[in-house]
Amino acid sequence: MAHGDITHIDIPVSDFGKAQEFYSDLFGWNIAEIPGFEGFPMWQAPNQISGGGLAPRGDGFTTPRSYVEVDSIDEVLTRVEANGGTVAMPKTPIDDTSWFAAFLDLDGNELGLYEGATGTDAGDEG
Repeated sequence: MAHGDITHIDIPVSDFGKAQEFYSDLFGWNIAEIPGFEGFPMWQAPNQISGGGLAPRGDGFTTPRSYVEVDSIDEVLTRVEANGGTVAMPKTPIDDTSWFAAFLDLDGNELGLYEGATGTDAGDEG
């Protein structure tokens, strides 16, 4: 993925089991927990391109949040504030090589940001 690509979509749910059954039946998504991310089942669309997670509803997850991949979360959050937006969630580590954050645009729409190794970046040998 590259700077500006939509890389992940979180869907807040109240019942993981019912949500997994619902989305699997509706769209054919494969939904499973990934080691290290227990409590946040991840979904993968049949095209193997689109994906995201199911997040517990509440505490910052009340509506679906799309994540845009960026080269530097710090740089983008600085530009968000300089252009009148608001940081909704500061840069937060996912693991040793990736981070996420969220912001509100001028109309109050929330978008997430993702910085880290994805796709071919994660396994590049040089």
